[in-house]
Amino acid sequence: MPRVASADADADLDLDFFLLRRRGAVCVPPGDLLPAADPWSTDGLVALDADLAQRGYLLTVGLRAALGRLAPTALARTGGALLARIDHLLGADRRHLTLFHRFPDAVPDHAHLLYSRQIRAFLLNQPRQPCAHCGRSGGEAGIGALAPCAHLLCVACHDGLAAEGRAGACPLCGSPLAPEPYLGEDNPQGRKAAEEFGGDQALRTLRLAEGDTVTVAMAELGRLLARRTPLDPQDRDDLVALLALAPDDLADRLPERIPVRETKAVVLAALLRRDPEAALPVLATRIDTATDVLRLLWVRSGAEPDLLPATARRLRLRNLSRPLRRALLALLDALPLAGLAEDLRRHRSAWLRAGELLHPYEYRQRFPNVAAAFALLRGTDLRDHPVGAEFAEPPVPLRAVESGGRTRLGFTGFAGQVEGLLAAGDVPGALQVLAGRPGELTRRLHHVLRVHAAVRPGEPLPDDVLRTLAGALRSVAPGPLLGAYGRLRGPREQGERRLYFPRGAVSLAYAREDHGTVVPAASSGPVCALIEAELLRRASGERYGLALLDEGLDDLVAPFAERAASRTLVAVPRGSRQALPSGDRLRLFLHWMQPVHLRVDLDLSVALYDAEWRFTGLCDFTELVHGDRAAVHSGDFVSAPPPDGATEFVDLDLPRLTGGGARYAVMIVFSYNDVPFEQLTDAFAGFLQLAAADRAAGHYDPKAVRQRLDLMGDAKVCVPMIVDLADRRYVWTDLNTGADGGFHSVRRHHAEVGGLCRDVLAHFAEGRRATLWDLASAVAAAGSDEVLVRERDGGGVQVWRRGGGESVAEFAARLRDRRAPDAREGRPLTERLAGQRAFVALVDGDVPAPETMSGTAYRLHPGPFDAAPEEVDRLTAGDLVARFGPGT
Repeated sequence: MPRVASADADADLDLDFFLLRRRGAVCVPPGDLLPAADPWSTDGLVALDADLAQRGYLLTVGLRAALGRLAPTALARTGGALLARIDHLLGADRRHLTLFHRFPDAVPDHAHLLYSRQIRAFLLNQPRQPCAHCGRSGGEAGIGALAPCAHLLCVACHDGLAAEGRAGACPLCGSPLAPEPYLGEDNPQGRKAAEEFGGDQALRTLRLAEGDTVTVAMAELGRLLARRTPLDPQDRDDLVALLALAPDDLADRLPERIPVRETKAVVLAALLRRDPEAALPVLATRIDTATDVLRLLWVRSGAEPDLLPATARRLRLRNLSRPLRRALLALLDALPLAGLAEDLRRHRSAWLRAGELLHPYEYRQRFPNVAAAFALLRGTDLRDHPVGAEFAEPPVPLRAVESGGRTRLGFTGFAGQVEGLLAAGDVPGALQVLAGRPGELTRRLHHVLRVHAAVRPGEPLPDDVLRTLAGALRSVAPGPLLGAYGRLRGPREQGERRLYFPRGAVSLAYAREDHGTVVPAASSGPVCALIEAELLRRASGERYGLALLDEGLDDLVAPFAERAASRTLVAVPRGSRQALPSGDRLRLFLHWMQPVHLRVDLDLSVALYDAEWRFTGLCDFTELVHGDRAAVHSGDFVSAPPPDGATEFVDLDLPRLTGGGARYAVMIVFSYNDVPFEQLTDAFAGFLQLAAADRAAGHYDPKAVRQRLDLMGDAKVCVPMIVDLADRRYVWTDLNTGADGGFHSVRRHHAEVGGLCRDVLAHFAEGRRATLWDLASAVAAAGSDEVLVRERDGGGVQVWRRGGGESVAEFAARLRDRRAPDAREGRPLTERLAGQRAFVALVDGDVPAPETMSGTAYRLHPGPFDAAPEEVDRLTAGDLVARFGPGT
């Protein structure tokens, strides 16, 4: 059963992992710091440097100085925990062996040599490594490893230290520098290491977290509570951990409004756990729908607040104290009867379970609306039930209905009214009803336009209909708004395949042919224009001196259905297309560990198809080698007992696969013996870049991992991604499929897999979904008069400037369509950003951030931009979508 993460005593560890994963920061408790660096700890840091470099990470000067002021035992504890969290983040924690034993008390003599060798290898493969002092890449001025300690320092920082008279020692470790401050590149050991793991990877910097743990926790908690879109599973776990760290006056620290009702339920449940009596007044001010009460009961019982039917069937609700029961009944009774009755019918099975705890008939005279709503929900025969006397004349809008010799309460709800009007072809009437619930109107918008096209073919939408739509759209949440925009903007054909993502704990997808009326462009075009205008209106308000966008944002789909998204290393939105890592070979991996008394057999497979989606072969446990070793499977494990579990690999040789006639390679993970992923102790899959892997590290080099996702939920088949071998790109799908009848053979089910993947690529084809480019270009056009756009694949930078007589809407349309740029940028981007309050949205954070910039930034992949100053507000993709909430 899906559960909310527990709020236990290890919540601070969750916060540390949270900071590492999202901010690249590490907390060092100020109370543990010594007045000065400890010599033993200084020696131990050399080992930590080497261990981190082996994982692709680098300590910056502030963090390294703080770690050096820890006692040796504290450094051993902090360094070991940091390495463990990084290993968990990269998926290397199950089989990783500590490089230096008894760290840091017995540092091997070769620790410094190993670190120096690794740093030389990184520099030889990718000269633009980050500076450990300022955190930015060396840029044109270059960067090098200091002699003899090998810590990375850019030329600009060295010149600055020299001007201050401090160039004689390393700013990180204080080691005296040689007359020639930088190590030479011509070193046999470094060149050998560079040849062994190749690639052009840049080290990821780790910086010191600003402030104490509680302060950081409260800042991050406020950010999550203010989010206007549902939280994904990782964010929900973080929310619970942060609530556990909150001080006793949590209720007073809450924002005036928590926009997402599922988030609000988690917060209210946390308050009830702390002090039930003190939480009751907070419930009275925060709960305004019946569904809020139901979500609270779910979270209080240890489940997610998603109210999924599958959860309702398995969930055991916790008993309620009598004061809490009366308080909840009073909240329900105060709601309008029509809305209360409809909310109960919307989640009928869940409310039938909840009614067993609430006992609504026990207080039927005190709370008559609640009793009436439950009588309607249960279809109670009023003649024989004690509640019948109270409803001899039912309250409006309920009515007594005689059916089959029984007297029951009847009710025509909102959905019934809308369906009746649409069935009669009354589009204006349906819109008037739907305008009262703008979110429902947006979800049904395609249906409404279809009815109009069928009833009045060839006629444009009337002006009054467009005015009703424009007014309603102002109150719609960003998720439904962007969903409608993506559905209406692309070309459609009768009989086309439509893909559906039913609401659930895992991301299932179904497709069917759609033979309904095609919405003509004459109807969809004006509605898309209304949505674009509404997005631009919501983006206005915050001004920037400059905006920098990446053209590759058009490949990133605006996040949707985040409740069912998997936890991943890189948060690529489902349906997005990304370039494969450099090199000709890719290694897919699957790792799992089964519970002690349950055998679980997972299998990693690759199905291959040509350009027309005809099946051309596979690589799985039945065929370990495909073609001329174009795909090679490591072998089939049929169990994964603790403590190490089991791992399977598939190596793909991309040129050989293409030469063999394959166009698409589909990665598939399935449970051979039908055990759901949620029953496993641990399970994840992903891929690593073989060109960046160190052969000495074994089959799984953590620094070469490029993506991983956790296998979770009540699912048995997962399709993480589709690799386009011709374009050398992959589509991140993060999908589960049904396993009815036992999905035990890719060869037997290759047609179903190919059909699903073809439908997925069509669904997410260019121009058919809202993208992060749509959002970022709206923010840039509304907030800045000058926008820099970096072309794909390093093609250069184009400049758009708003003309004197050009409206914001015209400028936004020109930028959104990337029409008529005004100039090409010749200056370095870092120089252009210096001193600016800027809005930055990048796919790769490889632009060095100047120390003098401020503003707002989003980036998908980490890079030197992560060293941007604290004045830069860092966004996730979900945060960017949330900026388009109706209250903005």
